[in-house]
Amino acid sequence: MEAANRGASDAGGISIGLNIALPFEQRPNPFITPDLCFQYHYFAIRKLHFMMKARALVVFPGGFGTFDELFEGLTLRQTRRMQALPIIMFGEKFWRTCINFEYLVETGMISPQDLELFTFVETPQEAWDAIREFYLKKKEKQATASAS
Repeated sequence: MEAANRGASDAGGISIGLNIALPFEQRPNPFITPDLCFQYHYFAIRKLHFMMKARALVVFPGGFGTFDELFEGLTLRQTRRMQALPIIMFGEKFWRTCINFEYLVETGMISPQDLELFTFVETPQEAWDAIREFYLKKKEKQATASAS
C-alpha cells in the first residue's frame, strides 16, 4: 500500500490508507492523506472495504496476510460474489514456486477456468496493460450484449 500512497503523494494527489492494528510492526505510512487514514481492528472488515470499491487487485510477493487477501479475492471472484476485476500477481516465479496452480486443477480442487481469474506480470507497464485490456474486453462484451 505504501508504494501506491507514495506515488499519489509524489504526484500531488490524495490517497486513502486502510491500516490494520497489529501488536507489532504495523503503522500507517507517512504518504497517506491524513483525513483518509482508516484504522481497522479486524482483517475481515478491512478486506471487505478493500474489495467493495476495488477496480483491480494487484498483489506482490508477501507473507500470510498477502496470501489471505489474494485467496479471498480469488474466492470472491470464483464464486461471483464480487464485481469482475483483474487480479494481477507480480513475480510469476515467486507465485508458481509457492503455489502449484496446475496441481490444484489436476486434483480437481479448482477448475481449469479458474486459472483465468489472474494474470502474472513482471513490470508496472505489464500490470497497467493487463488492467487496461481487462476493462476494454469488459466494455466490448457490454456493447455486444446491449446490441443483441
